Amino acid sequence: MTFSATVPAQDTALGLFEQQGDVGSPAHAGSAQYDSSRQTYLVAGGGENMWLTNDAFHFVWKKMSGDFSLAANIAWIGAGGNAHRKAGLIIRQSLAPDSPYVDAVVHGDGLTSLQFRDASGGPTREIQANLTRPSRLRLERQGDTVFMSLAPEGGALQPSGCSYRIPFKDPVYVGLAVCAHDNGVLEKAQFSNVQIASSQAQTALRPGLHCSLEIVPIGSKDRKAIYHTTNPIEAPNWSPDGKFFLFNGQGRIYRLPVAGGVPELVDTAFANRCNNDHGLSPDGTQLAISDQSQGGKSLIYTVPIAGGTPRKITTLGPSYWHGWSPDGQTLTYCAERNGEFDIYTIPATGGAEKRLTASPGLDDGPEYTADGQYIYFNSDRTGTMQIWRMKADGSQPEQVTSDERNNWFPHPSPDGKWIVFLSYEKGVKGHPAEQIVQIRLMPIGGREIQVLARLFGGQGTINVPSWSPDSRQVAFVSYERY
Repeated sequence: MTFSATVPAQDTALGLFEQQGDVGSPAHAGSAQYDSSRQTYLVAGGGENMWLTNDAFHFVWKKMSGDFSLAANIAWIGAGGNAHRKAGLIIRQSLAPDSPYVDAVVHGDGLTSLQFRDASGGPTREIQANLTRPSRLRLERQGDTVFMSLAPEGGALQPSGCSYRIPFKDPVYVGLAVCAHDNGVLEKAQFSNVQIASSQAQTALRPGLHCSLEIVPIGSKDRKAIYHTTNPIEAPNWSPDGKFFLFNGQGRIYRLPVAGGVPELVDTAFANRCNNDHGLSPDGTQLAISDQSQGGKSLIYTVPIAGGTPRKITTLGPSYWHGWSPDGQTLTYCAERNGEFDIYTIPATGGAEKRLTASPGLDDGPEYTADGQYIYFNSDRTGTMQIWRMKADGSQPEQVTSDERNNWFPHPSPDGKWIVFLSYEKGVKGHPAEQIVQIRLMPIGGREIQVLARLFGGQGTINVPSWSPDSRQVAFVSYERY
């Protein structure tokens, strides 16, 4: 561990904070000055980076326990500098350079993100906010969850949709950080209107729900929060042209530009109890929905993407859509018939359904591969929920995963190279909401499984096809109580 601290006298030399010093080994020593008349902090920091497995920056801190929040306005002093220089608010388990941490940082180019390291010496990841150059940031700890809120210029603090769970042990180090991202220089940032507030731990279930539509590139694994709401939303689809998302919320289907903004209601006429099983045809002209407004059982309908009166496809329910064939001629879905949940197909214009699975237990989440040769699905026929595949006619079923996790909703990528799926802990039954889950990535031929994201979610997170059309990113919904 490398850390040098300047212990202040017992006056207000550091205002709200107790000590300052460099974390890691910056070539140039940092400093912090507190102006008590203006109640501002001028922090100078060097260091090569706050990223990967080790950090180097200047830190002004105090020890805290329990639930609390830290907020400040942050402004860079001087133009230029490295675009990746960072100034922000941080919670660290220790002063070691490789300590677990969560921070809310503004970069030199305005990018604002929640960064985190789960374990000592582990990699750093981030969730980028959809707001750049905020006028104010707040980092809030509630139990094991840390939330980032941002204020646009002239606006009030609002949840950013960026949050992460790390089980810190009390006490933690809380404070202000500056990193030059260039070991040869010092960069300065001013922190004003700094506020620290402790709050009583909330042990009861919090009544509110944060919902964040996010994307994660499979290359970097660094997430971005596109849209945040406190109204329940689920199951994002990515349009074939890459321009918008579809998701369901409170029984209706909404359309959202990929850049974010205000969701637009899709007209589905009488179908006002749509669930999270929906998706676009390969040509992007038709939307398959699963709706239970007519008789209380989920039935599958199609409706033009521009909106209109839905056309009933399945006459028997419950039926839950999951995939279009690549030629757009066939739908595949999970349905319960006589107490058994199995995989079925049906012509996209309606007609007779065909049962593809008949093993005892639950078969769910069917989806075609890009070449139409296989249908991937999840099944508990061997005792735990695992990923399977079969020929498109239902023949030659074979198990794809065989680990101790419960794996759901496999989604083959448009380029035919990958499968992304949802994983629950070993003891979780079904696919409930509000669980610690992983979104995992596997080459379509098997081999090593990677974790794309760890989050609080489950039901509604990634139930339906959610790949970007270029197969580089995946969309999902994360959740947190507040």
